[in-house]
Amino acid sequence: MAGHSKWANIQHRKGRQDKLRAKLFSKLSKEITVAAKMGDPDPDKNPRLRLAVKEAKSNSVPKDVIERAISKAVGGDAENYDEIRYEGYGPGGVAVIVEAMTDNRNRTASTVRSTFTKNGGNLGETGSVSFMFDRKGEVTYGASVGDADTVMMAAIEAGAEDCESSEDGHVITCEDTDLNEVSTALEAELGESESTKLVWRPTTTTALDLEGMQKLMKLMDALEDDDDIQRVTANFEADDDVLAQL
Repeated sequence: MAGHSKWANIQHRKGRQDKLRAKLFSKLSKEITVAAKMGDPDPDKNPRLRLAVKEAKSNSVPKDVIERAISKAVGGDAENYDEIRYEGYGPGGVAVIVEAMTDNRNRTASTVRSTFTKNGGNLGETGSVSFMFDRKGEVTYGASVGDADTVMMAAIEAGAEDCESSEDGHVITCEDTDLNEVSTALEAELGESESTKLVWRPTTTTALDLEGMQKLMKLMDALEDDDDIQRVTANFEADDDVLAQL
């Protein structure tokens, strides 16, 4: 988890929010369209779509954008996207998982491979690094929702596995297959979450120094700038002094 959460913090510090927000809206809309196309267009009858809409709302995606993404699937105007996971190693031997939605497998595979190579990494086979991660559901709440004990009790009652609380807020973890049910129960008890999504949680991490972090960030930036890439996760860790210098 350290790698995932610290990467989010780094992105924030770098001040790339406007650019990231535009790309995030596009990626969240794509997820909504794919979810609606694969199942029922009613979020109440389609758990994947419900989670996609919930995540979009938590990231301030406008209602009309969400509705348009669903309508695109219902109207048959949506492209056919394949969901693909790429795995490889970045600078310093850090394990990297890249999740993509693409209408052209060859284009995306070529781009991902080239991006790894140009940025000091190498693309591996499927399964080459995912064994170092667990697939989990993650629900986050701000600190104002309650103290650690209150949120922990709500998490336990909702069927979650764990709850980590800090001054920044609360991160609740559950089995990936339980995310819809757990998030619904938490919402009834604590209100709307800040984020509800599936994540890759590292089970082992690789420590990086400042130079290593700078190289890894360059790789992750390049991958996330690609419109076909939905998410990038890495199992790095770095001490506070290194993060402060970025």
